[in-house]
Amino acid sequence: MPDLFDAQRDALVEKEQPLAARMRPRTLDEFVGQNHIIGPGRLLRRAIQADQLSSLIFYGPPGTGKTTLARIIANTTRAHFIAINAVLAGVADIRQAIAVAQERRGMYGQKSILFVDEVHRFNKAQQDALLPHVENGTVILIGATTENPYFEVNKALVSRSRIFQLKPLTEADLREVALMALRDTERGYGKLRVQIDEDALDHLVDVANGDARGVLNALELAVETTPSDTDGVIHVDLNVAEESIQRRAVLYDKEGDVHFDTISAFIKSLRGSDPDAALYWMAKMVYAGEDPRFIFRRMLVFAGEDVGLADPNAIRTVAACAQAYDYVGLPEGRFHLAEAALYLATAPKSNSAMAFFDALGVVEKEREAEVPTHLRDANRDSQGFGHGEGYLYPHAFRDHWVAQQYLPDSLQGKLFYQPSSQGYEASLAARVAQRREAQLAAMIEGTFVAPPEVLSFAGLAVDRQADHWLQRTISNAGERLAVLRDRVFALAQVQRHHVVLDLHAATGLFTWEALRRAPEGHVFALARTPQEAEALKQMAANLPELRRPVILCGDLTALPALVEEAAPGVHFDVICGRNALTTHSDRPAAARTLASRLAAGGRLVLVETIPQYTQRLYDLLNLEALSPELANKLIAAEEAIYQDPDDVMVNWADADLAAALAAAGLEANLAVETEAAELHITRAAIDRWFEPRPAGRPSYGQRLARRLTPAEVALVASVFHRQLEDQMVTWHARTVLVSAAKTN
Repeated sequence: MPDLFDAQRDALVEKEQPLAARMRPRTLDEFVGQNHIIGPGRLLRRAIQADQLSSLIFYGPPGTGKTTLARIIANTTRAHFIAINAVLAGVADIRQAIAVAQERRGMYGQKSILFVDEVHRFNKAQQDALLPHVENGTVILIGATTENPYFEVNKALVSRSRIFQLKPLTEADLREVALMALRDTERGYGKLRVQIDEDALDHLVDVANGDARGVLNALELAVETTPSDTDGVIHVDLNVAEESIQRRAVLYDKEGDVHFDTISAFIKSLRGSDPDAALYWMAKMVYAGEDPRFIFRRMLVFAGEDVGLADPNAIRTVAACAQAYDYVGLPEGRFHLAEAALYLATAPKSNSAMAFFDALGVVEKEREAEVPTHLRDANRDSQGFGHGEGYLYPHAFRDHWVAQQYLPDSLQGKLFYQPSSQGYEASLAARVAQRREAQLAAMIEGTFVAPPEVLSFAGLAVDRQADHWLQRTISNAGERLAVLRDRVFALAQVQRHHVVLDLHAATGLFTWEALRRAPEGHVFALARTPQEAEALKQMAANLPELRRPVILCGDLTALPALVEEAAPGVHFDVICGRNALTTHSDRPAAARTLASRLAAGGRLVLVETIPQYTQRLYDLLNLEALSPELANKLIAAEEAIYQDPDDVMVNWADADLAAALAAAGLEANLAVETEAAELHITRAAIDRWFEPRPAGRPSYGQRLARRLTPAEVALVASVFHRQLEDQMVTWHARTVLVSAAKTN
């Protein structure tokens, strides 16, 4: 008797079910859409027909047939179908389902399909209760989810399942679903005389937005609420259809996959400067009920991340629009949403603020980097430790800037911020680059005869950790080099199409300026060592390939061969360089080489320090601390350094350079100038002057030892320490600025 009542109840429930439930397809032939996974020859269709299914997860928006497809599989394979909901079912329900499956398998040899709706809501306890039985084949799991299973479903379930993605139904699919319901005499409205206008059906299909359940629910409401006319015809026109489904079904879950996909599309449209797409995706979010404050928050992030300094007003505009929205609210606040989005979409773009994360990565790896002494707080221990000493106040200098060291020693030359060429930031790029170049060039001040190395060539391998004096001299040197660079290029008269050679590239001080001034030309840079060449290549890697300079590596004597190998037949409109000839042993030959590579009418502009006239260290001392005899010996010993006829660094002067250029057929103008720089002398610098060097150029102390006894050298060194250590001095040097033109 209970079975009879159960049958009557089931029949009544089935009869009173909504149209969408009654019209649920029972076979693959009745299933509409998803041909990409169950069309003829597709893997899933073949697996169903061969009854060789493994566990599956169906992923797709509502109304695309996930539950229906699971039931069809159960019917087609004659498996027992058990359905549970991951939200409502507990561990006890899962164990009961497993018990039923085991019983069916044992008594009838029948497989069981366990369908889990909202499978992404499974917790660990539910998973632990189910997984062993999925693995041993007690049940075949079919999960359904509207969320991306790779993000939301337990990894253990994903790894044991084959995932199929279902797409929203097309308009043709929805039209077929609606017509099937109108024709079906058993489950649909085939027994009624329903007449639906084409525009009414188009409206139902269009507004359902790919959801079969949506179109059937709307059709049911239209038919059930429309009375028949005198002929028994139920006429569904456009007015009825519009009343049945007035608002488009938009797939949007504030915590789900579509939410993140839509905001992603919005941000990418802003980044791509497409205002139309940005407005569309934002409208979709607002239409679906997204909180406009969330959209404003994302736009504020975008203004900093993707617009940045290309338009500093962007963040202010978005912040003002967000504040205006808080005052106004909906619906008028949508104007402020639109204004902010349009401003961002049409603004120039720069993601240079990402440099912060590069710096953060370096901080994570370089935790030992210390604050340079001159940048430390001087309020507490300036007397005891000298903290803050040597700091130069930028506002006291021209343009309120001075080329001072601000990075730790281990990070000198490291670049984080790369200004873009967009909007306001484009005006910053040249200024930032020029100042960096001046700082970088100043950081290797001390190469060749620059103060205060005193003819002790150290090259680029100077130990930055030990060169504390360099921290104090960089400011003046950077400013001086920047001025020098501008003077050189004023004489060179580089035009946009010129081919330019930086004769002694080193840090690239002239190379990068040449690239700015000759964007349609070509720039070559001669590096003397592989280390210099590699450093220049790394800096040039940030440029577009066609804008990069050609990096040559070798001595000036090898220049013709290097140029021919890199760019056969090239001659230069401008050759410039700093201290390119200072250590050259045969300057007349060097001048001939340069003249041979100049194009007709080409210009040669050089800045050369004249070591013969560099600062004398004895002039920095109060010689009364020494006996008259030792003082005279010290003066004679130091002057002898600069009178050595065999030393190519000191055996020439400006007149010799003029003669060499004239002999090479170059008409030259030379301007000799004396420079003065304020320098801070440290203990490390003095030690370096006097300590013996096993190879290379001898130190100052070793040169004095040629005329002084060891005891006298030690006494002189002690006077240097006593009088000059930790003192500021004025250092004089003489340079010659050469401007030459090819006369034939």
